[in-house]
Amino acid sequence: MKKVLIATDFSANAAHAAEYGYAIASQVKADVILCNAFIVPAEMPQGGTIVWPQMEYDELLESSTKELEQLKELLEHNKNGGDFRPHIACSSDIGAVTTVITETTGKGDVELTVMGTHGAGKLDTFLVGNHSRRMINNTKGPLLLVPASTAIKPIKKIAFATDLNNPERDLKAIYELIPLLKRLNAELLLTHIYNGDDPTYKFKKHIEQLLVELSNKANYPNIFYRIVNSNKAERGLDWLCDHGHVDILAMVHRKHDLLDNLLIGSHTQKMADHIHIPLLVLPEK
Repeated sequence: MKKVLIATDFSANAAHAAEYGYAIASQVKADVILCNAFIVPAEMPQGGTIVWPQMEYDELLESSTKELEQLKELLEHNKNGGDFRPHIACSSDIGAVTTVITETTGKGDVELTVMGTHGAGKLDTFLVGNHSRRMINNTKGPLLLVPASTAIKPIKKIAFATDLNNPERDLKAIYELIPLLKRLNAELLLTHIYNGDDPTYKFKKHIEQLLVELSNKANYPNIFYRIVNSNKAERGLDWLCDHGHVDILAMVHRKHDLLDNLLIGSHTQKMADHIHIPLLVLPEK
């Protein structure tokens, strides 16, 4: 059986994301892994070797395990799930968030990783929001970032944003997304943000090619498309999230060079900083 991994730091935002992730797991009939990563302060003896204090490790592990069990009990008794009640396993380990999540994902049949976003203030965003940015850069599979404002309800429509610069790569990402769409029984809305007066002629061929390819190979009828006219990609996507009646925005994250990431980041990272509906990040293969 497929699994949904839910990463948590036990904050209020993370607890909300856990409820959202549990509801998805119930909808797609998948089990859940609750995952927490913690750091133990290191000591530097005279020999220069880094040592992890065993006492602090044991205390932090015990605390993490206890809080995971409390969150597990909360999820098992909430009413946001459907008829299927996912089995919940708990996993707690030492290390950086991205490392622990990546290693835990690699051990099991994880279909989706879910984590909350933070945006209460500039300092909070700088310290904790970086987890989201690092996860966007390092995720090996679909990553769902859930804002605290997200309503917990069945997923009916996922918008896939594309610039149509590389339809072949878009198709690869969509093919990987199709099994999840089928289990959600959700619509897929292909969305192109276009900066121009008349997009119909220029992009009609590309869109028709995508739709024909998808209908031939994906065997999924609930696929539609929409063109949004905007002079900036993020502005057009914001409009779509506000007025497009979509439950999740999906984007392929394409890594830029280091300097580009430090200065401006990708469109995916920019959307993750402020989006008010869940953002599904699909790593470029």
